[in-house]
Amino acid sequence: MRITVHPEVCIGAGQCVVAADRVFDQGEEDGLVRLRTDRPGPADAAHVRNAVDRCPSGAIEFTWD
Repeated sequence: MRITVHPEVCIGAGQCVVAADRVFDQGEEDGLVRLRTDRPGPADAAHVRNAVDRCPSGAIEFTWD
């Protein structure tokens, strides 16, 4: 799995962090999405899918490698 985030689309809702805090973070200054890792392991797959579904702005994408 590979994740791409688009901070320019993010609205800072933080739902990604709630869903998968080992994978996502928010910037201290702007609250926008940041990645902790762009290639999480299989154990995080369901959490990442949940984060994608919960993101109100569509700022997160993932693909299977």
